[in-house]
Amino acid sequence: MRKMKKFMLTSIVGLTIFVLSGCLYPAERMSQNQVPYKDQVASVQTAVDQFKQESGGLLPIKTKDMDTPIYQKYPIDFTKIVPRYMQDAPGNSYESGGIFAYVLVDAETKPTVKLLDLRMADTIQDVNVHLNIYRQNHKGYVPFKDVIAPGVFSINYKKLNMKEPPVVTSPYTGNSLSLIVNGQGDVFVDYRPDLYDAIQKHKSSYKPGEDIRNLLVENSDFVPAYSLPYTVNDKNEPIFLKK
Repeated sequence: MRKMKKFMLTSIVGLTIFVLSGCLYPAERMSQNQVPYKDQVASVQTAVDQFKQESGGLLPIKTKDMDTPIYQKYPIDFTKIVPRYMQDAPGNSYESGGIFAYVLVDAETKPTVKLLDLRMADTIQDVNVHLNIYRQNHKGYVPFKDVIAPGVFSINYKKLNMKEPPVVTSPYTGNSLSLIVNGQGDVFVDYRPDLYDAIQKHKSSYKPGEDIRNLLVENSDFVPAYSLPYTVNDKNEPIFLKK
């Protein structure tokens, strides 16, 4: 009888551990899918380089329209490099249920793998839904709040019936970044705080009139997606670049 009780207790403990392990694994997996591991970026870079070498200079990318914003223009097509050049798409990639899109920068000169945080797209899409509803009911007008720079505005979220101004998390600093709109009502992320920090940290030599966004790209694994172009003023502070 004692052996039977011991067996049942052992079985219950084992089953409990099994069930708990099953419950914890998805959460752990989800957490891993949100981490920008450098070794995963490096492995994709190796695969891209090998593909390019063996295909006569072609790149494993999806076709995008010519007017696609530069940092979203060259998304990597994992069907072209898996499984020949790497076993699977990285766990943190969109293709594997992660939150990052793998993209290329400097595609024509030195193709380099970077990450695009897709959570920004979700926030922007939510704002766009509210914007579209408002514009449909107000003859196409955009609910501007303040003029930030010529052709750049903050958004009047009260008119959009949004209780709090939505923000996105910076992939560079972890700080909150605001959203802005241009005169056509297109929504962008305001990267000025990140650029200011980068200018101070990396002692940039950019001159007024030059696009300084590459300062963020060169010193991290991320691209400043959904951004307007920026330059510096005479005080070496980030401002919006007029085109």
